Amino acid sequence: MSLPKLLRALVYIAAGLTFFSVAFIILYILVQGIPHLTPSLFALEYTTENVSLFPAIVNTIIIVLLTLVIAVPAGIFAAIYLVEYAKKGNRLVAMIRLTTETLAGIPSIVYGLFGLLFFVTKLQWGFSLLSGAFTLAIIILPLIIRTTEEALESVPDGWREASFGLGAGKLRTIFRIVLPAAIPGVLAGVILAIGRIVGETAALIYTAGTVARLPKSLFSSGRTLAIHMFALSSEGFYIDQAYATAVVLVTIVLGINFLSGFIARKLTKGQVR
Repeated sequence: MSLPKLLRALVYIAAGLTFFSVAFIILYILVQGIPHLTPSLFALEYTTENVSLFPAIVNTIIIVLLTLVIAVPAGIFAAIYLVEYAKKGNRLVAMIRLTTETLAGIPSIVYGLFGLLFFVTKLQWGFSLLSGAFTLAIIILPLIIRTTEEALESVPDGWREASFGLGAGKLRTIFRIVLPAAIPGVLAGVILAIGRIVGETAALIYTAGTVARLPKSLFSSGRTLAIHMFALSSEGFYIDQAYATAVVLVTIVLGINFLSGFIARKLTKGQVR
């Protein structure tokens, strides 16, 4: 077998293993969890009898939206500066990129301890959804910056030059030409960030807390679906309900991914037209 054919075979094998691994995990969770999805799991209030996950769903949605509101604008504007305004070879830019890559590799529990010391204790926000959202915003910020940078860099320079040639300014070119063309790549980063948010446990245990109830305000403590699943499985009495929670969590993540992909395709078609 020649080297190109061998490499191609290895690529197909790796792709197949990846696909079947993901499919097996999802199928196993569905088989184990769907039979245990009962109406009591969606009761408005959590008790030790129904172990309702409804408060966790509400807390998860709030955490996701609040984190994205904090992190996405900051990440996009930072990427715009790095790509469109910063000079090539600037030491400051190189330092910023090194810092973001370093932050991306820090374990989430370290962020959790930082959030506990700063947001919970220093700012006296307590164990709250707000503390958890700001901590998660710091966690996903490097991801948003990096994916937005790559999306902006993928836009051809000819588009910028054509816009300048028609008399458009720098800012107008960025927001009317470059950024709309880069939206699919930006949304890809947002999708990855959402997956990181909904699956996070360590950082939120130290900042948002584990209270299983509907929040009264952003300063209320609350558990997300991931923490709810962790709590149920660690107690050892609600393993079946933990699998059911995993089904809901996987469904939400897949739904967000499909919705984001649909929006990206619509925006891309509109841009082409």
